[in-house]
Amino acid sequence: MWKDLSLPAVVAGFVAVLVGFTSSVVIVFQAAAALGATPAQTVSWIWALGLGMGLTSAGLSLWMRQPVLTAWSTPGAALLVTAGVGVPMEQAVGAFIVCALLITAAGASGLFARVMDRIPQALAAALLAGVLARFAIDAFASLQREFSLVFTMLLAYLLGRRLWPRYAVPGVLAVGVAIAAARGQLALGGIDWQWATPVFTPPEFSLAATIGIALPLFVVTMASQNLPGVAAQRAHGYDTPVSPVVTVTGLASLVLAPFGGYALNLAAITAAICMGREAHEDPRRRYVAAVAAGLFYVVTGLLAGAVVGLIAAFPKELVLAVAGFALLGTIGSGLATATKDERSREAALITFLVTASGLSLWGVGAAFWGVVAGALALAVQHWRPSR
Repeated sequence: MWKDLSLPAVVAGFVAVLVGFTSSVVIVFQAAAALGATPAQTVSWIWALGLGMGLTSAGLSLWMRQPVLTAWSTPGAALLVTAGVGVPMEQAVGAFIVCALLITAAGASGLFARVMDRIPQALAAALLAGVLARFAIDAFASLQREFSLVFTMLLAYLLGRRLWPRYAVPGVLAVGVAIAAARGQLALGGIDWQWATPVFTPPEFSLAATIGIALPLFVVTMASQNLPGVAAQRAHGYDTPVSPVVTVTGLASLVLAPFGGYALNLAAITAAICMGREAHEDPRRRYVAAVAAGLFYVVTGLLAGAVVGLIAAFPKELVLAVAGFALLGTIGSGLATATKDERSREAALITFLVTASGLSLWGVGAAFWGVVAGALALAVQHWRPSR
């Protein structure tokens, strides 16, 4: 691994962690609060999720020599904000364990892999582009609020892509941090440098929590997180074995559930940062970015309170710009693959637009409905009954 180590890969891993935390850590806090978590239990949640994501990301990437990045279930956290109200923490932990067992079973049985094998490459690429498009749109929309900061970062990206392509994203991050520091926009005073302490919550199993939390949490995690996660890998040309990866995330969730690790899954948005050309020109060496992200995630878990304060110190527009510009190449490649075949072009565009719309029905996110819409379009246009 040391021969494959490079600065762009390490920076890509850092950016992935920065984007992953800043984009959804508030939802995790809200989910813990809905279940009545104490401040100590909330810190324990970040500890468990950080260590779970870090160890699985680094371990799987080193094992397979491919960029495999995991994440907490963001739609799962959003589900807990509403479904968790009034549910005792002990029963919620029992539901987390049931959900982890279901994820493990879906991976170990090969059922989820067989489902993914039936999704055409064009739809998978369109799905990935649709998931990532919102970040690029938000990056350019932030020009309305912080024009000088974001526009300077855009110029740094364009110049970087021309003069030093491998270091374009590190250059954007450095320019953004320098400008924010010069303008006094880095609020570093509220950081509390203390080790996080895990809090064990004994599980309690109930039928109501299983039906109201465990089953919906499993569905949204598989449909809205693992599905686009596998699509991201395949869109970048990585034939990563699906079953063992999903099984590992389920087992990690099972171990960490009593400490607040409610659900781990494959990442899509942050994984795309580690799989893109900005991480390394050689696709065989991009796994280092996911290993670096895993190490950063471990640090965030061990220093949960300090990391939350550190991430909050960055201006929101800076994070949006770094994420959006870092994903431009991946979005372009996804759209090129999706629209290459004229027979599936319209279905791929429907998948892209439905996914990018942010549609949510019955608690299931846009990624799942994008695939459903694209598959329906393909079936209507090209299906022929067998004789």
